[in-house]
Amino acid sequence: MKKQVKWLLLTIAIGICAGSASALFLTSLEYIMFLQTNYLWLLWLLPFGGALVGYIYLQYGKEAIKGTNLILSQIHSGSGSVPALMAPLVLVGTLITHLFGGSAGREGTAVQLGSSLAATIGTLFKLNDSDQRLIVLLGCSAGFASVFGTPLAGTLFGLEVSTKGTMRYKALLPCLIASYTGHYVTLGWGIVHSHYVIATVPSLSWLVLGKVVLAAIVFGFAATIFVLMTSTFKKVMTHLISHPVMRAFAGGCIIISLVFIIGSRDYLGLGLPLIEKAFTDTMPLADFFLKMLFTAVTLGTGFIGGEVTPLFVIGSTLGSALSSYLLLPASFLAALGLTSIFGAASKTPLACVVLGLELFGIEGAFYLLLSCFISSIVSGRSTIYEAHIRNLQPNR
Repeated sequence: MKKQVKWLLLTIAIGICAGSASALFLTSLEYIMFLQTNYLWLLWLLPFGGALVGYIYLQYGKEAIKGTNLILSQIHSGSGSVPALMAPLVLVGTLITHLFGGSAGREGTAVQLGSSLAATIGTLFKLNDSDQRLIVLLGCSAGFASVFGTPLAGTLFGLEVSTKGTMRYKALLPCLIASYTGHYVTLGWGIVHSHYVIATVPSLSWLVLGKVVLAAIVFGFAATIFVLMTSTFKKVMTHLISHPVMRAFAGGCIIISLVFIIGSRDYLGLGLPLIEKAFTDTMPLADFFLKMLFTAVTLGTGFIGGEVTPLFVIGSTLGSALSSYLLLPASFLAALGLTSIFGAASKTPLACVVLGLELFGIEGAFYLLLSCFISSIVSGRSTIYEAHIRNLQPNR
């Protein structure tokens, strides 16, 4: 009984820490995005911001530079350790990226904040390796849940992306408690999450099912292209410019050049206005590819931030664009694209089905299930979380 009470208190403490950290991050990010969109000259400082982030991580980052993959390695096998310094580093690094116009997300920051704080708590209580892995998993789930306002999806995301076997069953209830605690703590700090509405869900028919399957296949290929584009760009830039400070500086210059070549700033930052537009209008096909390109350059050259929100943008704009070809409602396909491309790229299709239910309601549940799992299968083993696939491979 004493052990159960101890773990309950630890789980709640992790949820409180992760939720409070996410609230601080989201509040700071909102102000940063206000500055970035109202002071357009900040974009010219992007190369210097990238160089600053590169220098900070070069001097102090050590293993923290591995980001979410370090957390997954810790959860899977206990290899590596999640440093306490990861939390302030990823917070500052992500805010700098967004202040000057880098295209990145926010879930990676929240997951790393929650996991780093949880690992610090575990160290203070001198937990053994197995318990330390579990407590980092709780921080991962609570961080995801609190940054998007989706506690059930946060629970399943942590379980699905973490490991296989008995640990999933052991961690289910603690992850659920940590996720809901983090979610409500974030709400308690006054954070309001974005939610989108599917205007019309088509009636079930063989024709609609066929169109949804076709869209899901496209989403799966798009997820693969994003993973390959980001990883390839990172490899090429690392080969061309070995020093991380200079590489990030060059990345900033490339993004500025892309803005002036394309003549639009729509693909900078989180890209939330593009998601909102995708749920009301039919988007051009170019939007999803350009957001993909800007994100690949940003993350591939060493800027700090997550992939998930850009994947939401990519998925929703691609789905909206497909509506004119498949003759289905734009908001319906935007919702399928938002969840499916992230599920395919992260290999967490079940979590993304639940994410869709929490964001859009239960009416389109069957279509979400179908699209998320088909796109995940089509995308193969391509994933934004290399440590997840690597650690699930059987020993040889």
